[in-house]
Amino acid sequence: MQPMTTESSPAPAPTRRKELIDRLAEPRHYDLAVIGGGATGLGVALDAAARGFSVVLVESHDFAKGTSSRATKLVHGGVRYLAQGNISLVREALRERTTLLANAPHLAQPLAFVMPSYKFWEAPFYGVGLKMYDALAGKAGLGPTEFLNRTETLGYLPTVQSQGPNGRLRGGVKYWDGQFDDARLALALARTAARQGALLVNYCAATGLIHENGKLVGLHAQDQETGRSFDIKAKCVVNAAGVWVDQLRLQDGQAIGREAQPMVAPSQGVHIVVDRSFLPTDHAMLIPKTADGRVLFAVPWLGKTILGTTDTPRHDLAREPLPFKEEVDFILRESARYLTRAPRPADIKSIWVGLRPLVKPPMTMPATPRRCRANTHGAGQQKRPGDGHGRQVDHLSGHGGGCTQ
Repeated sequence: MQPMTTESSPAPAPTRRKELIDRLAEPRHYDLAVIGGGATGLGVALDAAARGFSVVLVESHDFAKGTSSRATKLVHGGVRYLAQGNISLVREALRERTTLLANAPHLAQPLAFVMPSYKFWEAPFYGVGLKMYDALAGKAGLGPTEFLNRTETLGYLPTVQSQGPNGRLRGGVKYWDGQFDDARLALALARTAARQGALLVNYCAATGLIHENGKLVGLHAQDQETGRSFDIKAKCVVNAAGVWVDQLRLQDGQAIGREAQPMVAPSQGVHIVVDRSFLPTDHAMLIPKTADGRVLFAVPWLGKTILGTTDTPRHDLAREPLPFKEEVDFILRESARYLTRAPRPADIKSIWVGLRPLVKPPMTMPATPRRCRANTHGAGQQKRPGDGHGRQVDHLSGHGGGCTQ
């Protein structure tokens, strides 16, 4: 994604549903059809429309209804990938973070994080890694990593435990990343894609795929309000349905006589909102390793504090996933280990749960699901319009699922 200018941009296209449905019913052959109106699908639609391709996008529910509005509200530069040694992915994430902060300063801003340290090795260990993070960011860095003493740490995190689970507070490390409004960003992507000429229709579900002579040439869709059906023809179909991506992939495989293995292993992340008084600061707190090895965030958000998150495998694909009791207990228990005032169930203002579409490893490699930013599936032999890499595909499946997975 490149920085965009808006000096001569036309007004957003009208969004009267009848007109959108009438346009959808017109007999037209699009360059690109996108299934899924989350962050990935909307981003693909905007990118293609900005390049001059004709684009249509259908979404079965509302835009950003799923994972794309249920994140921790962080737009990070890939700091977790640094620990995995994936330098190229860190560089890519840092570039995207820079672009987002430049394009949408009303939706994304820098945010300072503080990691309190209770063991002698924690501050130098994590601090050196974050200094490397700064070096990779270069001029795109949001602020230098700083080593903090005990007094400075308590100044930034006034309610952090001075006597923590692993001993006395020794100090901390402060570093910078980004925070954004995920749902509003998705709507901004939708409005901008429409302004570039893309047709986007929500509450219009993709119900099947259209094949001719073994090639994918479009999709069937149905208006969820009226039941009216549509056949949408396109040179390329992008499946950006998040955790639901496998449903259409399996249909595509059956149609061309090739077995398609499921690629997504859903994992849910729970986020709890409590009053700001539990952490009255504009700095976020990060605990990189809790008692069971997970990460804990305490993030300021709209006058409240977000506590999270979890990473729990989930085998169903609920549209409104609910937290497991043990997940809520984990967040409250770990928060109590690091905050002087322990949040209780009665203190919870709100909870949201997002399903992460983690990519399964190949069948021949017995391993746990991994985080991955992209995956493609070629299902035919028709060249994608504008593809300068010689790839012969007419169907791309991106697992999608949010901006910071």
